Amino acid sequence: MVTEVTDSNFEAEVLQSDIPVMVDFWAPWCGPCRALAPTVDKVAEEYAGKVKVVKLNTDDNPESAVKFRINSIPNLIFFKGGKPVEQLVGSVDKTKIDEVIQKTLS
Repeated sequence: MVTEVTDSNFEAEVLQSDIPVMVDFWAPWCGPCRALAPTVDKVAEEYAGKVKVVKLNTDDNPESAVKFRINSIPNLIFFKGGKPVEQLVGSVDKTKIDEVIQKTLS
């Protein structure tokens, strides 16, 4: 299940997570973001318990977007141990996301 995070709970949900986290930085007006959403949902389902998958609306939560230098969306950042370890920008396919997750889990 994909969880919505905000500037106020980002630290608790992402940076303090016991397992790796994939953050989908997106906005409702972004067509490629909406196109990527089913893939993000599928990743959340497949990696449940191993990787936490969250979404952050950059329009409503500009603080986190600025902190992680989000200049274009969709933007997926993979966190491990509270630190960003990998980033995918733009429309990416599930195979690429799977590769990054495998690398993050190893």
